[in-house]
Amino acid sequence: METNRQKKIGGVIQKDLVDILQGEVRKNGINNLVISVSKVSVTTDLSVATVYLSIFPQEKAKETLEGIKSNSTLIKHDLSQRVRLQLRRVPNLVFFIDDSLDYIEKIDNALSNRENPIENRDLLEKRRKS
Repeated sequence: METNRQKKIGGVIQKDLVDILQGEVRKNGINNLVISVSKVSVTTDLSVATVYLSIFPQEKAKETLEGIKSNSTLIKHDLSQRVRLQLRRVPNLVFFIDDSLDYIEKIDNALSNRENPIENRDLLEKRRKS
């Protein structure tokens, strides 16, 4: 369970990371790439912040994540310049791809196909037997 302090620090980091990442995308003239910070969770000792990123299009997600991970020290430095009046110490940043949208998309596809268990009740019977 996150404390209020962890939530506040996570919110500050999330807001500023969005500005940093989107600013770099715009500054480098990269088109058709959207980076969104979906969640930031901070450990209880405030030393590590786990950052979940949603990257669109999905085809560029892995290479973009690798680029972000390789530049994490520069990102942390930029972040520390932005939050220097709010935080004494900026946590180490660990980046991951947020796959919750992929999960939602798989559910939507399953419901739109003919293997929709809501419309085809026979599928429920098959799954209960196996």
